[in-house]
Amino acid sequence: MTPTLVRQHLSHADSAPRVDPSARARDWSEIQERMLVPLYEAVYERLDVGPATRLLGLRCGSGLALLMAASRGAAVTGVDPASPERLALARARLLPDAPPGRSDGAGTGGSGTRARTAAKLVAGPPADAAGTEPAGYTLVTVFEPIGSLAGDSEGLGDLLADALPLAGRGAAVVLAGWGPPERCATSSVLRMAAKLADPLGAARAWRPARRDDLEEVAGRAGLKPDGSGRVACPFGYADLDSAVRGLLSTGLFDAAIAATDAKQVDKELTEALHPHRRPDGTVWMPNVFRYLIARVP
Repeated sequence: MTPTLVRQHLSHADSAPRVDPSARARDWSEIQERMLVPLYEAVYERLDVGPATRLLGLRCGSGLALLMAASRGAAVTGVDPASPERLALARARLLPDAPPGRSDGAGTGGSGTRARTAAKLVAGPPADAAGTEPAGYTLVTVFEPIGSLAGDSEGLGDLLADALPLAGRGAAVVLAGWGPPERCATSSVLRMAAKLADPLGAARAWRPARRDDLEEVAGRAGLKPDGSGRVACPFGYADLDSAVRGLLSTGLFDAAIAATDAKQVDKELTEALHPHRRPDGTVWMPNVFRYLIARVP
């Protein structure tokens, strides 16, 4: 579930795109992103996020977590170089008065603005957010969950290494991950996607989340763990079509689409969702996500 639940890049660099990035970004923003709201709320409540908070959101996607922090009075900066389509949606949420393409925080004081405090959105690396908060960020978040694909934490260490110099000593760093597969109904659907992607050879396979996934990432980054928690984040959809669109928007099925085709993935995904369909046509999949709070030494 920020900007994608787990980022997955296609193995064939020269393959023609098989998805519409703008449509997927809209589906993420309108359908899927809200599934992680309980996670955002639990973290912000535990860390008492408010006017004294200077938050740096890595892989911020379409900005719902940033907006929620800003509504609590926090000063927020979002960084996401990998998904310009989602960052554009974040800009519309947090900087609705800014000219198109502008992301420097200007125009946040107009009557249409939903965030209480100035925001900044960065399409480049974390270093581009330097100077926004001279005293250092007090909170760094990576709400994009890991623990559903082998190697899905790759790149996270480098991202943290770039971002942590911008945080003050003792700043909290929050990492998120999938919970145990027996407590995540969506795991069965992700296994299906992995099976479809097998013909790629190099595609990363589904694997169950491990107990110490987040601690291992924090340890490699030189962070000191300072608490953790689990949060129920059920995936609920109005109908099968919404469920398919929402799950496809995560990017977790892109390798399967590259290995087969979009129609087959839609068909297989629809069939995999049938056990989770209720008599009224809605789709409901209980899930548990985990978060780790670590500190900058």
